[in-house]
Amino acid sequence: MDCVFCKIASGELPSTRVYEDDLCVAFKDLEPQAPFHVLIIPREHITSAAEITPENSQIVAHIFEVAAKLAKENGLDAGWRIVSNVGKDGGQTVMHMHFHLLGGRAMAWPPG
Repeated sequence: MDCVFCKIASGELPSTRVYEDDLCVAFKDLEPQAPFHVLIIPREHITSAAEITPENSQIVAHIFEVAAKLAKENGLDAGWRIVSNVGKDGGQTVMHMHFHLLGGRAMAWPPG
């Protein structure tokens, strides 16, 4: 499989990691949209949130636990946003489920 996020998760491609464990990796976004902007990806290849099942949903729960931990550690006490784009029309550009964790500024709605 030629998936850039699988290669980042395995260490084959470099990234600026801020967290990693057996289930997921978090790294700085190359085009940050907020003062704090990381991507949290599962090590297991799951194409998008549309493929969440009872068998893999514990990975998503774990990712949200990691997001809360990173937000607290990085002083995002005033608030933060977590986003997962699904499919082409949803704005997904890498077909490996990932969550954007953004903070450090007030967020607008709609996001754009």
